[in-house]
Amino acid sequence: MAFSPATLTVTVGTTVKWTNKDAVAHTVTSDTGVFDSGNVANAGTFSFMFMTAGTYSYVCTIHPSMVAKIIVR
Repeated sequence: MAFSPATLTVTVGTTVKWTNKDAVAHTVTSDTGVFDSGNVANAGTFSFMFMTAGTYSYVCTIHPSMVAKIIVR
């Protein structure tokens, strides 16, 4: 139960897609409210296009020890 990779660097305009490979639901929730997947069940996906440079930290609100970040350049 972890985001992999924990840090990802992309360019502006990139769409990142998360796929839940665990048996339990997770969320992909920005620390600043920029994006929120809601509950993503096993084999479910969530995508978000990053249009502004910056660092976007996020968490699974169901499992708060699951944290990661996207660096957009």
